[in-house]
Amino acid sequence: MGLDKKNFLKLSILTLVIVGLFMAWLAFGERGFIHLYRMEKERQVYLEKIRELKKANDELLEQVNRLKNDGDYVERLARKELGLVKQNEVIYRFSHE
Repeated sequence: MGLDKKNFLKLSILTLVIVGLFMAWLAFGERGFIHLYRMEKERQVYLEKIRELKKANDELLEQVNRLKNDGDYVERLARKELGLVKQNEVIYRFSHE
């Protein structure tokens, strides 16, 4: 009861089809390798956004700390952003023609 060449070929083809379908399911299935790859790329994007937000948050915390504790910094900001001047200080404006 040995396998002749024809039956062996059919069995080999059937095995290859089953293995091929299984591999396709692993690659393209709902939770397959392609899905995992996309999720990892998305995760990397989110991690980069988190790093950027942490950096911006640290910069804002530093600015808050300087606003609370550094009078010279507050004075420079008031002069620059609000155009404030000290008492008895004169500002000269020149026109560029």
